[in-house]
Amino acid sequence: MMLVIEVAAVISGAIFGVLLARRKGMDFVGVFSVAFMTAFGGGTLRDVLLDRHPLFWIQYSWYPVIVFFVAAAVSMIPRVPDWVETFLYFPDALGLGLFSILGTEIALEQDVAPFVAVLFGVMTGTFGGVIGDIACNEVPSLFRPMTPLCATCAFLGGWVLIGCKLLPLPTSADFAISVTLVVLLRLLALKFNIGLRAIE
Repeated sequence: MMLVIEVAAVISGAIFGVLLARRKGMDFVGVFSVAFMTAFGGGTLRDVLLDRHPLFWIQYSWYPVIVFFVAAAVSMIPRVPDWVETFLYFPDALGLGLFSILGTEIALEQDVAPFVAVLFGVMTGTFGGVIGDIACNEVPSLFRPMTPLCATCAFLGGWVLIGCKLLPLPTSADFAISVTLVVLLRLLALKFNIGLRAIE
């Protein structure tokens, strides 16, 4: 179950990274690099801080192969249509949901305190995008005021996961409920541009 979720998260993160890089007009090296960063950045930071070895994408060495082929497939398209900009929303939201809940679960399995485990989930779900934005020469959207909620969605989803574990629910239901909540919150934030104000 965990492996399936992680694979889905990697694919979603890679698609988001590929579309982000294509929007910047990068060549294949740039597209693959940004896809790699968005797919593995947050999980790598999580594994390093939790002292988990080997890193998850080294343990499952076919993960980078998946990202490579996703990048190659999209690079074959001569020009990505403008409407694809809107399509960025879904892989962004899905990747956030899958990675953040998976990160929270992994931290809990390492006997990390609940609050810190949720923070690890937020880190796993968001820092790939932060690294991708930096590679694209942009101020990370995660840190800009009044940009659609991202970390907040992951934070709330992590607590829902912990709450579900207190109920007599199967593990698959815990994940499904938590991931769905994060995805819906993120999509709503993107659609209605719901964000946090700057602290003055």
